[in-house]
Amino acid sequence: MSMTSSRPYLVRAIHEWILDNDLTPHLLVDMEGKGVRIPAQQGQNGKIVLNISPAAVEGLVIGNGAVSFRARFGGIATDVYVPVEAILAIYARENGRGMVFNEEDNGPSSPEPEKKGSRRPSLKVVK
Repeated sequence: MSMTSSRPYLVRAIHEWILDNDLTPHLLVDMEGKGVRIPAQQGQNGKIVLNISPAAVEGLVIGNGAVSFRARFGGIATDVYVPVEAILAIYARENGRGMVFNEEDNGPSSPEPEKKGSRRPSLKVVK
């Protein structure tokens, strides 16, 4: 059975958690992602960090398909649109706590079916 991506739900939850702890939520975005609308001159190496705190943006909507808001870049009010697939991470500026997403992870993965004769999973101590 196919499921929708868990990314927008996790972004909303981590965003709320960061705000509840009086910290500043930031998004790391792949600027080259399909449908991303951000001023290109603002990023570096195809990525950009966006402050999405209530003090920095207006009209923030974290939807299932995209994150959108209005923000100022170089003093110019700009509409920003980021499809959830282009969000690489959400974290608190002050301590870096949050969540990083795999670029190819657009939905919850399901475990591979076990093959006959396969070994049971085991834990190893890593020092």
